[in-house]
Amino acid sequence: MVMYSKYFLMNEEDVKSYVQVKIKGFSGTLHSDEIGDGNLNYVFRVKNEQGDSVIVKQAGPQARISEDFVLSTDRNRIETEALIIEGELTPSLVPEILLFDEVMSCCVMEDLKDFEIMRKQMNVFKTYDHFAELISTFMAENLIRTTDFLLDPKKKKEYQKRFINPELCEITEHLVYTEPYIDFKKQNILTAGNEEWIHSFVYKDTALHLEVAKRKIQFLTEAQALLHGDLHTGSIFINDETLKVIDPEFAFYGPIGYDVGNLIANLTFAWARGLAYKEDEFVSWIEETLLSTIQLFHKKARNILAASTEQFAVYSALLDDYMEQISRDAFAIAGIEMNRRIIGLAKVTDITSIEPIDARITAERRCLNIAKECILNKEISHIQDYIKLLQKYKNGVLI
Repeated sequence: MVMYSKYFLMNEEDVKSYVQVKIKGFSGTLHSDEIGDGNLNYVFRVKNEQGDSVIVKQAGPQARISEDFVLSTDRNRIETEALIIEGELTPSLVPEILLFDEVMSCCVMEDLKDFEIMRKQMNVFKTYDHFAELISTFMAENLIRTTDFLLDPKKKKEYQKRFINPELCEITEHLVYTEPYIDFKKQNILTAGNEEWIHSFVYKDTALHLEVAKRKIQFLTEAQALLHGDLHTGSIFINDETLKVIDPEFAFYGPIGYDVGNLIANLTFAWARGLAYKEDEFVSWIEETLLSTIQLFHKKARNILAASTEQFAVYSALLDDYMEQISRDAFAIAGIEMNRRIIGLAKVTDITSIEPIDARITAERRCLNIAKECILNKEISHIQDYIKLLQKYKNGVLI
């Protein structure tokens, strides 16, 4: 029997043997650690005696966050193929893929050992002046160049077929778009002391539910671009020179505003944390970074669209309208992401580690107020509008 010809879930010892067999130059005594801290997959770092290392990421048949999430291991193929496409468009901004093994539902990739997870660094209020330039390039190149404006029609439809991601999209449909408003699975986790306020402010607001339902339909039906699908500061490795975007296992064809909105929301969590700890310089940096990131994204995206071979791209008004819709979508989805991270099952440490509890409650309410305005107020359609909204709640206007 050929080794690794049948799938099994590997442990640390198995992974060492796997790398010896599969990766050239990794022989002799190896050391392996399971380092995954995400909700879905298993991640191993394997080192050889010379100090070289690789990352092995394997999809298990269940999500790590809950055994109730039984998932196809095909998500590793989706993630790897998304990274390969991103690597073609932005080679310096994603890890290099060394091997994809469809049988074992795993990939071997570059070890980003000289990088840190951005969320962890921002939790201690570290700033990165190069972030806006690089992440705006990542979004513009990968999102706009996978739309109908830039892709050959047959290739676009082939991508759509390859990136149908029903199980992980269903997780998003439930955890992001439904459960924070209608807790039908009884999985929501409300902070003690905030329960009654959230029941009134979110659970009972039918106008809010209606707007979220419209956004859910958009998520279900609008195949605009190949999305990362989970673009937040926990999916970005960063150092003082550059960054790498990881973990696109939620990749699928959907509305561009979903990725952009997720990034906006997660920067806002860091902003709320900075306010809680009175880190004024950090708070100002977040505001400046939000402004720069979205302005640069729009400029770069618009330039890419203008070079399209689509016949109707000669009409500036069409491209302007296209970008305006992306912008409005992004702010509404930012609100939806803020709601789900505070009310739903999957939290962010930016908020959950705030102490004392009263400061955390204030941070949550600040985010939920911003979220509701983003979803309901269609006038919030430009980044300048959003910065004004932050300023409003920065000064303590809470319901």
